[in-house]
Amino acid sequence: MTPTERVDIDVILEQVRTALAQGNWQQAVALVEALRPPDQADLFGELPPEEQDQLLPRLDVEDSADILETLEDEEAAEIAERLDVAELARILDEMEPDEAADLLGDIPPEQVAEALEKMMEAEDVRPLLMHADESAGGLMTPVEVTLHKNMTTEAAIAYIRSLGPDSETVYYLYVLDDLERLVGVVSLRQLIVASPTMSIGDIMDRDVIHIHADEDQEEVARLMSRYDLLALPVVDREERLLGIITHDDLVEVLEDEATEDIYRLGGVPEDQPADAPVRAALRTRLPWLVLNLLTAMISATVLSLFENTIAQVAVVAAFFPIVAGVSGSAGTQTLTVTVRGLALGEIEPSDGLRALAREGFIGVANGLAVGSLIAVIALVWKGTPMLGVVVGVATLLNMIGAGIAGVLVPLAMQVLKFDPALASPILVTTTTDTLGYFTYLGLVTLALGMLV
Repeated sequence: MTPTERVDIDVILEQVRTALAQGNWQQAVALVEALRPPDQADLFGELPPEEQDQLLPRLDVEDSADILETLEDEEAAEIAERLDVAELARILDEMEPDEAADLLGDIPPEQVAEALEKMMEAEDVRPLLMHADESAGGLMTPVEVTLHKNMTTEAAIAYIRSLGPDSETVYYLYVLDDLERLVGVVSLRQLIVASPTMSIGDIMDRDVIHIHADEDQEEVARLMSRYDLLALPVVDREERLLGIITHDDLVEVLEDEATEDIYRLGGVPEDQPADAPVRAALRTRLPWLVLNLLTAMISATVLSLFENTIAQVAVVAAFFPIVAGVSGSAGTQTLTVTVRGLALGEIEPSDGLRALAREGFIGVANGLAVGSLIAVIALVWKGTPMLGVVVGVATLLNMIGAGIAGVLVPLAMQVLKFDPALASPILVTTTTDTLGYFTYLGLVTLALGMLV
């Protein structure tokens, strides 16, 4: 298979199913092993559990490990739970330690204990099980090579050669002191070009960007992205080196965090695949819809306060969706920018006034432009100059309010230790709708004599 050749998974899947139906395990295995790991995982995920259970042990152990590493966590855990413990241990030994730890963290504790007993590389995995999946410790993998600051470069090169590390991440070499504390880092280039008699302590960079094991994976992504790191060392509270997080882990973190925020901005608190069971989808979505209904009652209450105004000037009802819709969109724009800034560490609660001033100015500028346009539309459409003025001014005020709400609500959620991406959308929507109706109908009431 050439590097640019695309695979039609559906065609290969049909061939595999035919081979399995005929009991031709050799052909089925050959078809799967000819694919790249992501394609293997896609195909494997389409097979029924009984065929997965029979096929996986027949594959080369490296392919089995690649499949379990690439599958979604829940699906990989379901397959692992059905495997014979000895077979599971064999596959876990072939997986990257951090991936093996993630998988073990998703299966029953009794099965974990049995698998660890039978694993050859269990000691690389056990320390990783102490950390939460979404923490820096949960993402790290053991460091194969470390250097001591008193080593000479000649001795360090000989040491690396004697170890013959399998890892592809030996581009950064971390330097420790007598207490195993992280004190520096050297690159392979520095090591090679330096004089053989120079000590590692003389050529190392002492300013090592690192992270503590209990930090959230969002901070990992922020640091690695900001400083363009290929690897990030993980230390404990005594600054002892525990492991490293590599750039391939960063890609997974960014995908996980982006997916989480997209779901939460949509009011879905948990990551749900498109084919999630109906019961699971209802359990996570319905409560937030009910909460949305309750907050929408606030807007309905505001409308009820102005029933007499609406009855006297029925034409104002035609502009409800325009005024509320435009301000709602403005609030969503500001909210999205603010939540992203909070997630990436670009905005802190202490930056509230600066962010508020910026979004307030944007709200004024957008409000003047859109409000003027809506005023002209109202004048041309209904032929009432005062209605155009009222609608335009209401739009301007609502867009300023939407900008303020889009900043204040997520910042307040952050201060109160709630997830801004999950809690803010409903509150911002309620605020913009309520404020929109109140401002618009309040102005209509004040100008009632010129509209009737």
